[in-house]
Amino acid sequence: MKDLRIVFMGTPGFAVGVLRALVENHANVVGVITAPDKPAGRGRKLKASAVKEYALERGLKIVQPTNLKNEDFLTELAEWDANLQIIVAFRMLPKLVWAMPKYGTFNLHASLLPQYRGAAPINWAIMNGEKKTGVTTFFIDEKIDTGAILFASEVAIETRETVGSLHDKLMTEGSDLVLKTVLAISEGTAIPKAQPMTSALKEAPKLNASNTRIDWNQDPEPIDAFIRGLSPYPAAWTELHYEDDTLKVKIYATDFVNECHEDQIGSMTTSKKELKVAVRNGYIFIKELQMPGKRKMDIISLLNGFDFGSNSKMM
Repeated sequence: MKDLRIVFMGTPGFAVGVLRALVENHANVVGVITAPDKPAGRGRKLKASAVKEYALERGLKIVQPTNLKNEDFLTELAEWDANLQIIVAFRMLPKLVWAMPKYGTFNLHASLLPQYRGAAPINWAIMNGEKKTGVTTFFIDEKIDTGAILFASEVAIETRETVGSLHDKLMTEGSDLVLKTVLAISEGTAIPKAQPMTSALKEAPKLNASNTRIDWNQDPEPIDAFIRGLSPYPAAWTELHYEDDTLKVKIYATDFVNECHEDQIGSMTTSKKELKVAVRNGYIFIKELQMPGKRKMDIISLLNGFDFGSNSKMM
């Protein structure tokens, strides 16, 4: 890797694991591109990205462009004289950026491409009940996540996996795959292959308020998988109809049982230690949730101080 001059582009914690692996394995990272600081928290103070915080710790050069086509940014990027760029959880690049280095620009994506192209592949793999996923390195091209594949590595999705636990496994696996890819490019042994054509593509679109809402009119298992695929972030949500109020509630942990019943979908049954919601062909047992304006709580602690009443319903 001694002849490589690498620019790394990334923003969240997932990207930090990969950047750390490059630095600790003595890759020549000549600069880091990350998102501008953003307001966060109740005070709306500017907060640096996870990648920026790590880059500052290691004394790496940092640029935070708002416009990737800005002439000043492009000039500074060219002055770094990089011959390879690595992208992990960053935004889409214009061609004049990704085509700049001699050895190209490759991306680490947290799925087995071509499946789960898009912004949230880790979440959607669990939400859709997949048994396996993985990581893929590929060269950037004009479209999103469609470039020629360099390497891929498969990772099993465990029975009670959450997006939090799978994120960490894929970050570790992805870090190793990036190192493998960099070494192959350095040695001239990388052989990119076009992504296989398939008509049964599953996408991984950006998460929003619409596609993270729980649909209680499903069987228990897919609802449970949906909630695990959004835990701990951004969290699945639902409306709780309580007395005369409608509250937005986030749900982080559940269990389920398949069982025939005649209860109304969304109706709730509580005891001192249990809250269950009737769904199609069974029940969802809520283990951890967050009421509006409150901290996340386990269900036993919540039930000790909150009475849902007899007519409450999840919608």
